[in-house]
Amino acid sequence: MNKLPQLFANNRRWAAATEQRNPGFFGELSAQQNPRYLWIGCSDSRVPANEIVGLAPGELFVHRNVANLVFHNDFSCLSVLQYAIDVLGIEHVIVCGHYGCGGVTAAYEQRPLGLVDNWLLPIRDIARTYATQLAELPTDLERADRLCELNVLFQARRVCRTTIVQQAWERDHPLTVHAWVYRLNDGLLRDLGFCARDLASADADFERTVGADTNRSNHQAMTQ
Repeated sequence: MNKLPQLFANNRRWAAATEQRNPGFFGELSAQQNPRYLWIGCSDSRVPANEIVGLAPGELFVHRNVANLVFHNDFSCLSVLQYAIDVLGIEHVIVCGHYGCGGVTAAYEQRPLGLVDNWLLPIRDIARTYATQLAELPTDLERADRLCELNVLFQARRVCRTTIVQQAWERDHPLTVHAWVYRLNDGLLRDLGFCARDLASADADFERTVGADTNRSNHQAMTQ
């Protein structure tokens, strides 16, 4: 028995309206997907990837998790990355966080949430490493926003450090990795200035955009 009739009703209206606006849309969509972009973003329900960048279904390949983290042993994320590059031939990887991220805020405040605290440990590490930089900002809101930015920059660099991306660059696949952040209260994206086309530019962009850190050895260990 259908327990969520409203969602099915919404789906029927959406499908009908989409087909009316663009006859044949679903037939074309089912025949192929040919996205140029991979979006690695947060699971937050307020951050709808396709809508933010004005792309239709089939135009943006998407991976989402809490606080848009990239781990070198996360085979879900790595499988998406490998499939996007090697099979779909995407040309841009966009790591996008958002201001007001609940995961980043919880890590910044060291507020326990349960099992997810283990997932968020890298963000706590970033906050400790950049404690001096964060402390120079006048308000907690600004410090949390900057931690959101730092987290995105770290994850973008981690994408660049994967064997998948490095091998793509070695075979001259045209691939660029971007770091963006989205603001919920105005709907606008901000480019953080990280736009890597090879490992050298990834390292240079990372060092330029993250600014000074207080614990060099910890910083180097975190970015491997």
